Amino acid sequence: MRKGFDSLCGVVRSQMGRDPLSGEVFVFINRVRTTIKLLHWERGGLVIYHKRLEQGRFTMPRYDVISGSYSLGWAELVMMVQGIQMSDVRYKKRYEKR
Repeated sequence: MRKGFDSLCGVVRSQMGRDPLSGEVFVFINRVRTTIKLLHWERGGLVIYHKRLEQGRFTMPRYDVISGSYSLGWAELVMMVQGIQMSDVRYKKRYEKR
């Protein structure tokens, strides 16, 4: 978890095959799941959000076999960072534009 902006962008490009400037949020979690880094491109520059837990662990999202990655929506990402168990969450019906 010592990587900064340039190193994380390199990981996103070389290992994930994605563009770090696409606007997606890229999530990096250490092996013991106590530290998380989020890399995100905003208008004007890159942002890193770094959080270390003093107690407990982050819950890993479900692995999407089709995309070969862990796909999360924004609400699921916020819940993961806040320590809310995603499997116990009930979603209310909302309109989705297709």
